This record gives sequence, C-alpha cells and structure tokens, in this order.
Amino acid sequence: MGLNNFYIVANKNKDPQHEMTEEIATYLREHGKSCICQDVDESLAGTPYRYTNADNVPKDTECIIVLGGDGTLIQAARDLNKTGLPLLGVNIGTLGFLTDTDMSSVNDTLDAIMQDNYEIDHRMMLYGTVYRNGEKIYENTALNDIVINRCGTLRVIDFDIYVNGEYLNAYSADGVIVATATGSTAYSLSAGGPIVQPNAQMMMMTPICPHTLNKRSIVFDAADEIMIEMGDNKQLEEERVATYDGEMFCRVITGDKIVIRKAEQTSQLIKTNKLSFLERIRTKM
Repeated sequence: MGLNNFYIVANKNKDPQHEMTEEIATYLREHGKSCICQDVDESLAGTPYRYTNADNVPKDTECIIVLGGDGTLIQAARDLNKTGLPLLGVNIGTLGFLTDTDMSSVNDTLDAIMQDNYEIDHRMMLYGTVYRNGEKIYENTALNDIVINRCGTLRVIDFDIYVNGEYLNAYSADGVIVATATGSTAYSLSAGGPIVQPNAQMMMMTPICPHTLNKRSIVFDAADEIMIEMGDNKQLEEERVATYDGEMFCRVITGDKIVIRKAEQTSQLIKTNKLSFLERIRTKM
C-alpha cells in the first residue's frame, strides 16, 4: 500500500525560506498523503536533542524525510533513533554520500515510496558511555563514530584500550576514532582507515596521528565492547573531549573510561536509488 504519513525535518541553514520543504510537502498532499513539517523554531532547551525533538513526531508517522546533507541525516538518525522510523535523506548539501535522492529527482523517489517500491537499509549505531570514578556521567548514540581527541594545546594524549575486558595496547596520539561501517567513509577514512560496506556489522578503531610505528586500524566484531581509559596526559586534564558524530560531546579527564558497544537501535534508511555501493564510491570519491 505504500507509506501515507510523513514528517519533514529540514536543515534551516540550507532551506532558510522553507521553499524546498514546502515543495515536498505540497507534492505529498496533492497525492493524498499526510505531511507535517517540523517547527524550525522549536526550543530544545532541557532536552537531550541537538536538532530534532523526537517527542514532537506524530505517533502515526510512517516516514521521516530529512532535507540537508550527510551531517543533517546523521544528526536526525541520532535524535530520532528511539522512534524506530525509517528516514529518507534528500540531499540539499554538498557530498550526499548517505542521502538517497536530491531535489531534482525527489518526486520520482516519493512516487516509488508511495508505490511501496523501496528497501530499508539497516545501519548499525554505537552507544558510548563515559564513566568517572565508577559513576556514569554521559551517554549517547552515534551513527558514524565516537571520537576521543585533544582540544586546546597541541599535545598528544595518552590512553589505554581494552576489548571485552582484555588489555589491547597503550597509545600516545592526537586521539582515537571508533567507527561503524557507515562511518568508514567519514573521519575514519581521513585518518587512514579502510572503506567498509556500509551495512556491515562491525566496529573499527583507528588512532589519529599516533606517535608510534603502529598506525593501523583494527576491526572488531559488532558484539565486542571497547573501553578507552584516559591516561595522565601530563596534567592537561581539561584538554580532552569525547565527541559523538562530531556534534554532541563530553569533556573527559584522567582516569575517565569510555565504554563503546553496539547500540540496541539501528538507523533505518530508505533506499530507492539503485546505485550500488561500488558505484557510489566511484562517483563520490
């Protein structure tokens, strides 16, 4: 029967006059579908959300349309993951590696969805918890990656890595990236990590500019648990940060532990585009 009830989330910096948002909403309504647009001026103060309040999504929503670039889609995936709803990414940004369509072909994409001619691409997410003196001080999810890196002065940071409770190694580096397969084409790639089939179930650890001869990424099973313990860092306690998908962050100090595992939720991305993963790599990279 296809999908009937839609909710639009738009990057207001990329669609400041809401013209593209209204164009999509009008098209859906002209085809007898329900479409509600996010209030771009809604206050998120006091909520755990960065851009979108999941509590404001109507209960009968069947699909969330996200207008923006890859960054907007990633942010929406994190904010809205508890809804369990599929996301359609419409690229009005630059790269658009994760998005399924753009404004030049969005009507064809919507037609396919209304005709039930689409697939759901399930993407693994990460869940990271920061502990200080045994107490949980922060937690969040990430679609791309969780990154521990320095801020402030240009000094390396020291940390120890444990996997499933077993000691792996000590690192002195600018930081470390723990990425999903989706995140393999993001920061991890820039740091020398491999490209991975995006719906693969795995975690990948890549040190950032390590001060050792060993700078290789290590790939772990999705069921593994990675724990990063912050070292003494020459007393620069305040100059380290754990960042989730480049947006949400928590300051970390000596002795803090960041435990990273597979999230219970997945991101469900609607796919109508017939381009294969290899074709996308050829055209985007």
